[in-house]
Amino acid sequence: MTGASTTTTTILAGTEVHLLPGRALWWPEGRTLFIADAHFGKADTFRARGLPVPSGTTRDNLARLSALVASQEAARLVVLGDFLHAAEAQSPGVLASLAAWRAAHAALDVVLVRGNHDSHAGDPPPALGIAIVNEPWPLGPFACCHHPQRHPALHVLAGHVHPAVVLRGPGRDALRLPSFVVDAAAGADAGVTLLPAFGEFTGGQTMAPGPGRRFFAVGGGRVWAVPGPP
Repeated sequence: MTGASTTTTTILAGTEVHLLPGRALWWPEGRTLFIADAHFGKADTFRARGLPVPSGTTRDNLARLSALVASQEAARLVVLGDFLHAAEAQSPGVLASLAAWRAAHAALDVVLVRGNHDSHAGDPPPALGIAIVNEPWPLGPFACCHHPQRHPALHVLAGHVHPAVVLRGPGRDALRLPSFVVDAAAGADAGVTLLPAFGEFTGGQTMAPGPGRRFFAVGGGRVWAVPGPP
């Protein structure tokens, strides 16, 4: 498995999870890998709409996902929404890449929690063998969602926001990085964790600090807690 020097281990809802530099969350007890906002086929969508963007992002993202599945020996993959970017992403090239990836991981249980982009893109073809569910989808101590929300009994894992954090140095030095964001349980809810966007060809939203909110920056092949207000 990925070395402890590159990951951050924390406790959510009483169970240990690992925040991985591949922008994924690993739950060892459930042998489950979580990602959010893959946006497969986003570059194809942009090119179909006349925007000259590079090709190969779907292939690269799938290679990264394969490496994560193999390194963690995952039995289950849960995608927290936005599997495909848009209807144009259901192109022959993208679907062929997804089919080849799925065939290489036929024993992997894959679940997609529908997100807002999935409603426009349409569900992945049944031949891919992906279970499609709506949010919130309960799994152990977690409520698997796409949109951040509160749950009275389960810790919410969500995406949608593409969270980022800005690290500031002396003078005007600043670095913006993807981030995991953990909001502690408060009042009538069991807490929320936001995952950074898995897809390479995505933007990010800088989130403000708040009471009980922790940031874990992702960069340089590492994940680390950001001390104090980011």
